[in-house]
Formats: sequence, structure tokens, C-alpha cells
Amino acid sequence: MTEIRTPRLLLRRWHDDDLAPMADIDADPRVMRWIDDGSVRDLEHTAEAVERWEEEWDEEGFGLFAVELLASGELAGCVGLSVPEFLPQALPAVAISWRFGPQFWGQGYASEAAHATLEFALQDRGLDRVISISQVGDEASENIMRKLGMEWDCETAHPVYGRPLRIHAIDLTEYQA
Repeated sequence: MTEIRTPRLLLRRWHDDDLAPMADIDADPRVMRWIDDGSVRDLEHTAEAVERWEEEWDEEGFGLFAVELLASGELAGCVGLSVPEFLPQALPAVAISWRFGPQFWGQGYASEAAHATLEFALQDRGLDRVISISQVGDEASENIMRKLGMEWDCETAHPVYGRPLRIHAIDLTEYQA
């Protein structure tokens, strides 16, 4: 089982008891504002997403981690790698993404988890380039991308929802952990 420990976090595969807290995160309009069309998701949709993430682990050797706070055992959200199949013009690519509950915002958890995920991408999976996709206006995500050393690559639009997207990228051969 793939696990990564940081000073404050455990990045791990998903457990059944993660579904309810992740569904609470997905049901928050503040969290979902910048994802797809901005709609909140219910428990069933969250369970389907976690199932897809776990399938990607099996098929690709990477996926989205559940992010647990070491101090409390709480599920704070998710972070990880995926193939952005919804955006054909970005392919072939592996994208890093994250999603945290609002009570965990502003504490550096997303940056800490994302840094560990980039190290995993380079050292454990041998990837040489990773992208990240954000909707135009999502300054919090773009701030994390800058902290990771990612640079603006291009702009495009979501092929289904039409929302403007920005793609940032990092060459991991130059990444300084």
C-alpha cells in the first residue's frame, strides 16, 4: 500500500470510512465552486469518484490520495495525480490536483501534500513533467501552483462546461524538493 508521511499529514489510499467526510467536502459550495461546473456532489457521486480514483491507482500506479491529519486522524481532503482525460488537448499528461475542506484552508496543508505528491511523482513514479489545471479566477489554487514551482503553460476552456482554464506545468527534472 502506498503511503506518504509529511510532518503533519498522512497521504494514503482510501478507506470505506473516508466516504462520509469526503462527501461533506464535496457537498460544500465553497469547495466545489472551482470544480467542473461548480455543482456540489452527494454521497453517491463522491463514492463513484473515489472508486474511479482507486481504479486509476490500479491501472496507472498513481491516483488521488486521501489526506489525513496525523494529529487528529481527520480526513482533510485529497491530493494526487491523475490523467486529465476530460481535457484531450492537454494529453499526454499527468496532472496534480487537490481538494480540502474549508476548515483546513489557510494552514498550508494543500501545499505540504502537493509537495509530497510531486516528490512521489518524480522519485517513485519516474515522471518528468506534471501539469495542474485551474479555472481562471481560482487564485488559491494558482498560489499553490506557484509555491510548487509550476509555471503558466497555456489557457483553454473546459470542453463540457466552457469555463476558462489555465494549465500550469513543472519539469520535474529541475524540481527542487
